[in-house]
Amino acid sequence: MNSKVFLVLRILLGIFVLVFGLNKFIEFLPGPEGMSEDAMTYFGALVNSKTMVAVAIVEIVAGLALILNKFGALLALILMSVSVNAVLFHAVLDPGNIAGALVLLALNITVLIGYKDKYKALLS
Repeated sequence: MNSKVFLVLRILLGIFVLVFGLNKFIEFLPGPEGMSEDAMTYFGALVNSKTMVAVAIVEIVAGLALILNKFGALLALILMSVSVNAVLFHAVLDPGNIAGALVLLALNITVLIGYKDKYKALLS
């Protein structure tokens, strides 16, 4: 992958997850509209159990790591769990708002591909 394209995608993913991680604490973005009752119940359980705090911390740390290019390969792997869970949540409970989760997953996969040289030792 072209290094300049990878740089842009890595920073874009970093900004994306940093903003949404900070939003879980500061709440400066409006919440999604038209979520089903099941989606609201599940999301409420995640908030009440403080799981969303853990997700927010992972997003903030991953965002900073990707933007600063420090431990980006590791955090991109860890962030994959957040990306897949976001897509699954929206696919099952809130399909109308799945676009952002799909963008997150696509960026995350692309960044993982960009870091493929870092994973060679693990996969050999």
